[in-house]
Amino acid sequence: MENEEHKPRIKPIIEGAESLSLGISMVVAVLIGVGIGLGLKKLTGITWLLWVGVGIGIAAAILNVYKAYSKQYKEFEKLAKDPRYNMGKQVDDDDED
Repeated sequence: MENEEHKPRIKPIIEGAESLSLGISMVVAVLIGVGIGLGLKKLTGITWLLWVGVGIGIAAAILNVYKAYSKQYKEFEKLAKDPRYNMGKQVDDDDED
């Protein structure tokens, strides 16, 4: 029963931490990509594989930004449909009278 009381309190904290960690996840994604590139370069001796790893890291960072954007957009859509925040449409209906 105590766990049920703590879940609603923890959920907003976790969502806030996810939003704050976007910048950190971008940096980590690029660093992991550089690490993959350096590892491939060391294993094969081909120098341009370093840039392949950097490209993979940048692509992962862009994907993280896209995921965060789409999540926030879904939240915005929920708020737009909520009648409490939908006052603009009510004003438009009153103007027609």
